[in-house]
Amino acid sequence: MILAAGQGTRVRPLTKNMPKPMVPILGKPVLEYLIEHLARYGIKEIMINVAFNHWKIENHFGDGSRWGVQIGYSYEGVREHGEVVPKPMGSAGGMKKIQDFSGFFDETTLVLCGDALVDLDINAALFEHKQKGALASVVGLDVKREEVQNYGIVSADPTGRVLEFQEKPTPEAAKSTLASTGIYIFEPAVLELVPSGKSFDIGSDLFPLMAAKGLPFYVQNRFFNWIDIGRVSDYWSVLQRVLMGEVAEMEMPGKEVRPGVWVGLNTRIPWDKVQITGPVYLGSSVCVEPGVKIEGPTWIGTGSHLKRGCEVKRSVLFEYTRISSEQVFEEMIVSPQYCVDRRGTTNYISDDETHRRWGDARGDGCAS
Repeated sequence: MILAAGQGTRVRPLTKNMPKPMVPILGKPVLEYLIEHLARYGIKEIMINVAFNHWKIENHFGDGSRWGVQIGYSYEGVREHGEVVPKPMGSAGGMKKIQDFSGFFDETTLVLCGDALVDLDINAALFEHKQKGALASVVGLDVKREEVQNYGIVSADPTGRVLEFQEKPTPEAAKSTLASTGIYIFEPAVLELVPSGKSFDIGSDLFPLMAAKGLPFYVQNRFFNWIDIGRVSDYWSVLQRVLMGEVAEMEMPGKEVRPGVWVGLNTRIPWDKVQITGPVYLGSSVCVEPGVKIEGPTWIGTGSHLKRGCEVKRSVLFEYTRISSEQVFEEMIVSPQYCVDRRGTTNYISDDETHRRWGDARGDGCAS
């Protein structure tokens, strides 16, 4: 089960027009990396709950056959004034909706949030879950105490049995620094604790209930890479790490034409008149004019146009972004509609300002 019905408000504006699991990393949605990881471990049946902009997920992944899996979808919405509108039911409520409809969760189920990159050893996690006779397991990782308010925090005894589950406590109130990674293993009986037809969350409702009842609920504190994209600043940091080659199983697309510089097809770059310091990726149909400076780690999306004399340093340009002459963008996420600095401060550009800063959309010397 992949949880993908949330609105992703903390990652706006990246999620203004797309579901959070569809935010791209190396030109590929985060959710696609998760599905590939599940397929590697032989998990073939995947349910995804969807809501906001659900069609973008459904159209991209279809029935899952491209990845050798089967994918089903559960839309969460209500009818208001004759129109069906998104209304997520909470992570546990969404699972209960599926269970009431089809009984899909009739055996041990792995549950993941659709907005993080992971390389968890799934077989090892399932083995520990079974060995302990757990009704539910949550996979945890230690975080810095000043960051606990961003996560569900688990307090457990020496055997890993959960004593208390705190949803986003303050640093002073946190009983531990062991954070939930949004990866869970459930036995079917867990869903008997979830009311039907109501919004019910795993972290704030289900887990505190299980801990209070003293049920066999365990946390696994194992080592693996968990890259959460909870905020815009996280997204910028993740792209920097990926471009530096620090994240396993994420290979740079395109062709490496110089050390640390990759390009897609149909690019127009006057190599003897530009300065490009890798790691840099320039997507297909990118146009770079003379005098441009690009300093990595930088990702230049498909169809982007960098005009004469501009500079792009340690930044991410979404597809079809134009940077006008002499402009400097450093440690930014830039799209045709907005730019965001690495701390998440966003500027939406008016039509006049867009024309001035992002470049003139009329004839530009790169059109065929």
